[in-house]
Amino acid sequence: MNAMAPTRPTELHGCRVRLTRGPAAAAEARRQVRAAICAWDVPVDPDLAVLLASELVTNAIRHEPGETVTLAVTCSRGQLRVDVHDTSCSFPVLVDAPADAETGRGLMLVATLSAEWGVYRTPAGKAVYFTLAFQPDLPEGGGCGP
Repeated sequence: MNAMAPTRPTELHGCRVRLTRGPAAAAEARRQVRAAICAWDVPVDPDLAVLLASELVTNAIRHEPGETVTLAVTCSRGQLRVDVHDTSCSFPVLVDAPADAETGRGLMLVATLSAEWGVYRTPAGKAVYFTLAFQPDLPEGGGCGP
């Protein structure tokens, strides 16, 4: 008998969502990232992915002069990638905020908990991204539940 292990996503999956600047943007980003992970059966920790996406969207809407930011979620080559696009040309700065600071630790979380993160210029401004490497030992659905 020749048993085959379930396959994990190897082809490119992607979605883009425009988020209106405001308090609901981070919550919508979390919902979209979790939905993509579950729909594509991506073997990453969905709680970690939504935390990091929320941090990037919160930074973007806090420092974005425009009315919207764009969330892009892609999955390929053994990783999940989340990009947040905005129209600001100012790059975020990684600061060493004290543990009791009320702000300033979001990008440190992204840098510490992601496989990779970065920022790049776009025709409209910039995008900040992070990646999470696949974890083959996670249950199918990345722990999304039934």
